[in-house]
Amino acid sequence: MHSFYFGLALSDTIDLEFDTELVRNVIFALKRGKAPDIDGLTSEHILFGHPILQVIISKVFRLFLNTKFIPTGFKRSYIVPIPKPKNTRTKAMTYEDFRGIAITPILCKVFEYCLLEKFQSVLASEVNQFGFKKGVGCYSGHIVRS
Repeated sequence: MHSFYFGLALSDTIDLEFDTELVRNVIFALKRGKAPDIDGLTSEHILFGHPILQVIISKVFRLFLNTKFIPTGFKRSYIVPIPKPKNTRTKAMTYEDFRGIAITPILCKVFEYCLLEKFQSVLASEVNQFGFKKGVGCYSGHIVRS
C-alpha cells in the first residue's frame, strides 16, 4: 500500500508541533455567539477560560498527532434542521425544505482549524469541489470564482 504513496514526507516540509501560540490564535479567531456543542460548550468557554487552558489544549493536540489517535468524542455531533427560505408559510413542508447543519464539539473545531492552519500548504482539493471552498460557488449551474 505504501508503494503507491508519492510526495514529500511531512516531517521534511512542515513542523509537526502544535504550539500554544497556534492554539491561541485559532481560539481568538473563533466566531462568538454560536450554538453550544453536544456537551454544552461554546467558543466563549474556551476564549474566556484561564490562559493555562491554551497550554493544555496544545499539549493534548500534540498527543493526538504523536499517537495518531483522535478521541471518539470528536465524532459526536448533532444536526439542526434549518428551513430553506422558500414558501415556508404557504405550503406543507417536507424534508426537502430543510438543510441540516452539524454542531460539532468546540474542541474538535479548534483542532480542525489548527490542522488546517498547520498543513494548508500541503493540502489541496479537487477543482470540481465548490461547496465550502473560499472564493468559489455556483450560480444557475455555472461556476463563479471570485
